[in-house]
Amino acid sequence: MASAPTDLKTPTDLSSNETKSAADALNGLLADAFALFLKTKNFHWHVSGPHFRDYHLMLDEQAAEIIGITDAIAERVRKIGNTTLRSIGDIARRQTLIDNDREYVAPAAMLAELRDDNSKLVQRIREAREAAEAAGDTATSSMADDWIDQAEKRAWFLFEASRNA
Repeated sequence: MASAPTDLKTPTDLSSNETKSAADALNGLLADAFALFLKTKNFHWHVSGPHFRDYHLMLDEQAAEIIGITDAIAERVRKIGNTTLRSIGDIARRQTLIDNDREYVAPAAMLAELRDDNSKLVQRIREAREAAEAAGDTATSSMADDWIDQAEKRAWFLFEASRNA
């Protein structure tokens, strides 16, 4: 990611060298959040079977929670003086979570895949938090704690819902 043009350079008291690493980590996290949001919505739209209603509603709630953190992540990147994602292509280049384009996915496989992806997102958030802490960005570090808690809760719900799926 190139440094921000002068007119997009938000003033900050944090070191630009350190915030560059934090911004890169946050942009990677943002890409994975968008990828997980879309996968969660995909499974929400295509879930089937005897637990349809429960899974359909749970996945919709989880997708809303995931998309809810994306603006906060992007705004943290801007507040620390950097620029953020601009396109689907940018997301695709940075995401680490694997898309699922299969025509049919069994409900139990959906829940397991989303559980694992939320657990991977927790790791990505921890990495972003560590980079933010190294940059002295305590605000991002504090917000990351909430994002971790949310992702862990989603993984837990998916685990519990899949016990007899």
